[in-house]
Amino acid sequence: MNTSALAWVNGSDAPEKPSLYIGFMALTDCASVVVAATQGFAQQHGLTLNLKRQGSWASLRDKLASGELDAAHCLYGLVYAVHLGIGGVPASDMAVLMGLNQNAQAINLSPALQRKGVTSPEALARLVHQSGARLTFAQTFPTGTHAMWLYYWLASQGIHPLHDVNSVVVPPAQMAAHVQAGRIDGFCVGEPWAAAAVAQGQGFTLATSQSIWPDHPEKVLACARSFAEQYPNSARALIKSILAASRFIEQSQENRRSAAQLLSGSAYLDTPLETVEPRLLGDYQDGLGNHWQDSHTLRLFDQGRANLPYLSDGMWFMTQFRRWGLLRDDPDYLGVARQVQQLRLYHEAADTLGVPCPASVMRSSLLIDGIRWDGSDPHGYARSFRLHALGDTPNARTGL
Repeated sequence: MNTSALAWVNGSDAPEKPSLYIGFMALTDCASVVVAATQGFAQQHGLTLNLKRQGSWASLRDKLASGELDAAHCLYGLVYAVHLGIGGVPASDMAVLMGLNQNAQAINLSPALQRKGVTSPEALARLVHQSGARLTFAQTFPTGTHAMWLYYWLASQGIHPLHDVNSVVVPPAQMAAHVQAGRIDGFCVGEPWAAAAVAQGQGFTLATSQSIWPDHPEKVLACARSFAEQYPNSARALIKSILAASRFIEQSQENRRSAAQLLSGSAYLDTPLETVEPRLLGDYQDGLGNHWQDSHTLRLFDQGRANLPYLSDGMWFMTQFRRWGLLRDDPDYLGVARQVQQLRLYHEAADTLGVPCPASVMRSSLLIDGIRWDGSDPHGYARSFRLHALGDTPNARTGL
């Protein structure tokens, strides 16, 4: 009899595997994972979380797929790509245990473009279409959120992300250095690296991801589906630990500031506090003299609304894979999402903590181009866009 069955027979919900290896990338939105591991939340639920910082999403993917990592702070689209067999490794059944955050990614342009007066979407579109300039934009993983935000935003401005510009993969922390070296003209990345580039004089923020899709899905807590099936108590305890930490961080501005202080340390982001804290608090300066308090700032909890693994969120990434030719055929959008999103485990964990769960596992959102996504017709949605690559060969420069 396996350990999870024994635990059930004994009437215990104690974690079958109490010590877990958890991968993360040096990004502000790993906050709840770090706080859970270091501030006693995991211990309250019988776990020890051994955090393992990764240098690239490809490295994190490989270790998650091989089982070297039990779970990880992960790009939503990376999970679905691996599950569908387009993620650069053999197809492997994956699981999303919970959402970790919404919002707080950014698209930056270089100082060279700024000097040319390319400081608006319209100016960028004119440059691309009228000058014949072949610009190069970086994102962090070919099927990841940053690639999808970059592609979606460019397309919303009439710029085809696969035909009109080059797209390359650069690890998050290296974006500013690549701009400085003249290798890229812009990038889409998670914080604090967009803010860091602005602080270093390496360009400006032209768009935030929340301006593309307010309260969009972003990072998730991911694992191999075999982990969730073999160690359900550990998976549930892990969700509870991180959900409790998410709730704690958002209880006060002081808690957010404390999280920023913790994250800035050498073990996590290894970045000055003044680069991390402002955008974590929603305080934005774009490098062009504009300053605002963002109404759709980084959301780690939002009364549980940022954490439920909505079926429609997972389905959206698959529609974009289909739109851009990464998938040659339509998947069973809803069926795959039901396999990946671990709604039962999440609901059990949330109920234990008294965290409310939204009534529907679908949600409706209006994106920057005026097109509404609600999960009701994924096949039609993938074909509804003026700019797409359906039927094209996937971009040869994916870097997988």
